[in-house]
Amino acid sequence: MPTTNTNEEFKQALAQCREIFSKKLYDYKPSWRMLRPSSLTDQLFIKAKRIRTLEMTGETLVGEGILPEFMALINYGIVGLIQLEKGFADKVDMSNADAMALYDHYAEQCVELMIRKNHDYGEAWRDMRVSSYTDMILTKIERIKEIEDKDGITTVSEGIGSNYMDIINYATFGVIKLTR
Repeated sequence: MPTTNTNEEFKQALAQCREIFSKKLYDYKPSWRMLRPSSLTDQLFIKAKRIRTLEMTGETLVGEGILPEFMALINYGIVGLIQLEKGFADKVDMSNADAMALYDHYAEQCVELMIRKNHDYGEAWRDMRVSSYTDMILTKIERIKEIEDKDGITTVSEGIGSNYMDIINYATFGVIKLTR
């Protein structure tokens, strides 16, 4: 019987994504260090757009479903948070161990944010449709694009990092719902 403990479900979903991230580091090292902000945003966009297409058409021609794309959004979102802190590089300039330590740091920040928001929103995510997570993620990506186009300057809005964290959290809810 699946647990209804959001904190545990959330951490389990992130642990699955962490395992994939670690395996990809082994294969590719942190090659994503070379992604400029706009390229990372576009990578998030194509993942979210693919989810929406699969939700609407119900068919895939490459054999991968929605779940791996939500997991990719989580991992790319954490990469985005790392890139915000470190900036992009012209070559791989970080060890796998350092990348994993940063991954864990930002994943924990996302857990803490989810706990606070979930308290205030009263588990509303449980009554949402997975397709709503997709739409919210696409909205957050569009906001990131706008902020990037304005060189990161906002008047009253949250910054890029907050939008990355929201993408990660909505995608994690998607993983939870798709794996129960």
